[in-house]
Amino acid sequence: MSNDSRLNLGIKTTYRIWCFSNWHKDGTRCHHTFNCSRKHIQRLEWQDGFENLVVTEGRNLLLDNSFNAAASSVNWYVGLKGSGTPAAGDTMASHSTWSEITPYSNSTRPQWVKNGAASSGSMSNSSSKASFSINATSTVYGAFMTSDNTKGGTTGKLYGAGDFATSRSVISGDTLNVQVDLSVTAS
Repeated sequence: MSNDSRLNLGIKTTYRIWCFSNWHKDGTRCHHTFNCSRKHIQRLEWQDGFENLVVTEGRNLLLDNSFNAAASSVNWYVGLKGSGTPAAGDTMASHSTWSEITPYSNSTRPQWVKNGAASSGSMSNSSSKASFSINATSTVYGAFMTSDNTKGGTTGKLYGAGDFATSRSVISGDTLNVQVDLSVTAS
């Protein structure tokens, strides 16, 4: 009789993104919410979601922080990505198949603020989504998580990146709210 005590773990990250636009009460769309004195109504323009590729650097970071007593990065940040497909070997310094896009007025990448400690193998920022104040017309292809908040920066650790099923358009005045759900499952 064989005693197989192997446990397979699955790591999954799911992104949920909502795009809101601002409208004046007279029904015209506002493209200048930062210097507009009129009252606004927010309207959901679109929502989407996708599963993230956890890159090798992200998986190594999880193992080091859990089992190797490496110093843990307390803060994580969400970025927006342009066209191109993420690859398992990507890092923040080297991800030649895709680019970061920065069509937002935030001075840094928004912080991923978790709800609290992990529960049932999951954690999320559903109570405090990463928010992007869009200030340019652009096409968003997906998102990523990194340990560095520098907008457009190439340092820090890349946890993972992923794409929508189809790209999404944003224009100045939109707000993108990004929820990132992390989970580990045993099989």
